[in-house]
Amino acid sequence: MPLITFSSPDFTDKTVYAVFGRAPDTLLEIARANRIPLRFECGEGKCGNCAIRVRFLDVPSCGGYPLDRKEYRVLMAVGKLETAGPGRRPVTGEWHLACRFIPRDEDIVVEYEVHDAECG
Repeated sequence: MPLITFSSPDFTDKTVYAVFGRAPDTLLEIARANRIPLRFECGEGKCGNCAIRVRFLDVPSCGGYPLDRKEYRVLMAVGKLETAGPGRRPVTGEWHLACRFIPRDEDIVVEYEVHDAECG
């Protein structure tokens, strides 16, 4: 069972267990089930309000999970990613959308902020 620590400068860190291989719960669903005030608006990967930074504890050199095109476009639009060059997009990254990120069997720290940004 992976440990997921939710960390915010506005709240005390909270660590929860995620059952690997059960239902494919996203980090947003895990946060909501554990009453963690992770901000979201649409829950569908369109607005970028649930942008989170993921740090892997077991594998410090891990570059992150692959970004699909939708997640890449939204994270670029909200200023969380730098361009990777003409016609190229990052294969992995530390920034993700909580509504699209499904944790694997790895301990992680999820850094998030609570703010009043509008859905964009």
